[in-house]
Amino acid sequence: MSDAVDKLVVFLAKRDGIDKLVKTFQYVSKLLCWRLQSKQPHLSLRFKHWEVASGLSRKAFRTGRFLTGLNALRRSPGATPLFRFLSVLANSGEMVYFFFDHFLWLSRIGILDSSLSKKMSFISAFGESFGYVFFIFIDCIVIRQRLQSAKKLPPSDKTLSEQEKASEIKGDIVMRLMGISANIADLIIALAEIEPNPFCCHAVTLGISGLVSAWAGWYRNWPS
Repeated sequence: MSDAVDKLVVFLAKRDGIDKLVKTFQYVSKLLCWRLQSKQPHLSLRFKHWEVASGLSRKAFRTGRFLTGLNALRRSPGATPLFRFLSVLANSGEMVYFFFDHFLWLSRIGILDSSLSKKMSFISAFGESFGYVFFIFIDCIVIRQRLQSAKKLPPSDKTLSEQEKASEIKGDIVMRLMGISANIADLIIALAEIEPNPFCCHAVTLGISGLVSAWAGWYRNWPS
């Protein structure tokens, strides 16, 4: 129990840890709002307020987050030309997402003209979906490379270093699968803003997608 509490403290000390916790609140409240809107509309409205408050607080907490894309590009000078190209596209999309998300937040809380909200939401969601497509490509390529590396290891009687290598490969594959799951889920949410349609915009689709993304993020950021 003590170890779990220590890990929770470390997890919540991270920006991403807080974000995933509040994201869980946001999409659980969205699902509860949808479930209760016909039977208990007053209670449903409370969950709607919780959803909106959680979404706005996440946007405030992500202030300056677009700079992480620049840092990610700076920290990968040794990548192959293909990965550099994909990384530039992925991080550029994410930077657009986080940058215009600032203006979306300011328009929704009344600092900027509220009429800007729809345009800022579209630009932010477009950048988000653009970046996620290339992040998914990167993870798929790396998983394929990792699987090829795993096949080259002896099938049995591995030395300690080979066992550690196999464990490292397995761990990296799992983390990248979690990343793909989160990016696909967030891509669905972004598509609901870019091209509204009955499937993507349904409360259940958005709620489940948001929770998949949040819980994949929990797994990736939880202290080992």
